[in-house]
Amino acid sequence: MYILCRKILTKIIYFPQINMEQTLYRNYQKITLQESPGRIPAGRIPRSKDVILLADLCDLCKPGDELEVTGIYTNNSDGSLNTEQGFPVFATVIIANHIVVKDSKQVVQSLTDEDIATIQKLSKDPRIAERIIASMAPSIYGHDYIKRALALALFGGESKNPGDKHKVRGDINLLICGDPGTAKSQFLKYTEKIAPRAVFTTGQGASAVGLTAYVRRNPISREWTLEAGALVLADQGVCLIDEFDKMNDQDRTSIHEAMEQQSISISKAGIVTSLQARCTVIAASNPIGGRYDPSMTFSENVNLSEPILSRFDILCVVKDEFDPMQDQHLAKFVVNSHIKHHPSCEEFVEDTQTAGVSEIPQDLLRQYIIYAKENVRPKLTNIDEDKIAKMYAQLRQESFATGSLPITVRHIESVIRMSEAHARMHLRENVTESDVSMAIRMMLESFIEAQKFSVMKKMRAAFQKYLSFQKDHSELLFFILRQLTLDQLAYIRCKEGPSATHVEIMERDLTERAKQLDIFNLKPFYDSEIFKQNGFSYDPKRRTILQIVTEAAV
Repeated sequence: MYILCRKILTKIIYFPQINMEQTLYRNYQKITLQESPGRIPAGRIPRSKDVILLADLCDLCKPGDELEVTGIYTNNSDGSLNTEQGFPVFATVIIANHIVVKDSKQVVQSLTDEDIATIQKLSKDPRIAERIIASMAPSIYGHDYIKRALALALFGGESKNPGDKHKVRGDINLLICGDPGTAKSQFLKYTEKIAPRAVFTTGQGASAVGLTAYVRRNPISREWTLEAGALVLADQGVCLIDEFDKMNDQDRTSIHEAMEQQSISISKAGIVTSLQARCTVIAASNPIGGRYDPSMTFSENVNLSEPILSRFDILCVVKDEFDPMQDQHLAKFVVNSHIKHHPSCEEFVEDTQTAGVSEIPQDLLRQYIIYAKENVRPKLTNIDEDKIAKMYAQLRQESFATGSLPITVRHIESVIRMSEAHARMHLRENVTESDVSMAIRMMLESFIEAQKFSVMKKMRAAFQKYLSFQKDHSELLFFILRQLTLDQLAYIRCKEGPSATHVEIMERDLTERAKQLDIFNLKPFYDSEIFKQNGFSYDPKRRTILQIVTEAAV
């Protein structure tokens, strides 16, 4: 028996020992660059690429930032995909040379002198607030209250942290609740496009960790790392949550801290830290049963707890009510909106503008919002503290009497935040009396709309002096005047025949109907565009209103 032996020669390579004193060390950071959620085609998962930051490039960005990276596209051995018997697998990475964080400051710095002059000139317009509100979601008809609330939320208040001891948020949280088919999701989609920084998510597809943050193990280094959620990614921006009522209670409770303290505390896998979530939360939800019941309070209509409701500064109730005149205007607006997008049919589009204010181009509006948030810091100097205190005491009394919504100290802070946002909308450095009055009006409308229908009229009468501030009653007065005109026209044609074309209405008839709605000043209505566009004219000597009736007017 022969034994065949094979001698295997091995070559051992010895590396010299590394001299620790002569070694040059550099900072190292690995980030993941992902496509912006708003720019991804429907049905496709966002692509991502690893970026390696070295030396002074480390810690220049945080999760959620929009980056412009210049670097070297190279490969790197992917240790997680190598197996003992398999071939080595390489992954492509970018070694960064330069990083530009495209935040609001960078956008403001890119504005030219001509752009800044245009913004400054625009702020001098006495009706700038009405123009901004008319420019909010121009493809959606009506809902002026929601558009005003969105405008205040986009401009936002001023955060305060005296002595780095007690932080008070400046972001305005907004909840839109109401019947289906009232463009709630469309408002959120529009806000995602116009806001400088926005993250859109839905309550059905978002979990607690998806909204806040979660811990996972890095497949290469095998270390625990933090992954940011939607609220962290929307830091210093807007977080949009659709289908807010579809979230379960555990997931909804996880955002309590983020909505008030604007931070997210993490204590998992040995990691104890706090992440910043300084963002505005705009949520949309449906009531219980699908439709809003006016005979019940807001708390009975929605499946939300009192702690989460008190964290929203503005509550917007959207009701799909039957109104023949509004339905006709809405149908005409929708048809004209579809025709307008057809280039060959632009000449057939009717003018549906009734407010008499011109819209601001969307690109200019976005620049205006960014410029206002970066450069204007409204100060509370000469505000009427007694007015706010009296309103708060009266609201507390009504809240305990009706049991609809809890009124807390947070609502005083909400009034101050909305006052600062309204002043910032005008590029004012100080909060004025008109800003406070508008904030009180928004707060009261939010509270009264959440009441039962039986007590709503009584509360409107009690708070009428606050609710009537800078309110345009032209649409309502036009509806009343149109009814008077049609009744008078029917009487004249029965008496004189179908050839009658002139209708004359006594002013006292319109005044009496207006007083029933607590409207006492009719002069703004006589000067409004809706009054003139429909063929009405006012004779102050005879105190009459004349209309030349055509078939289109009928």
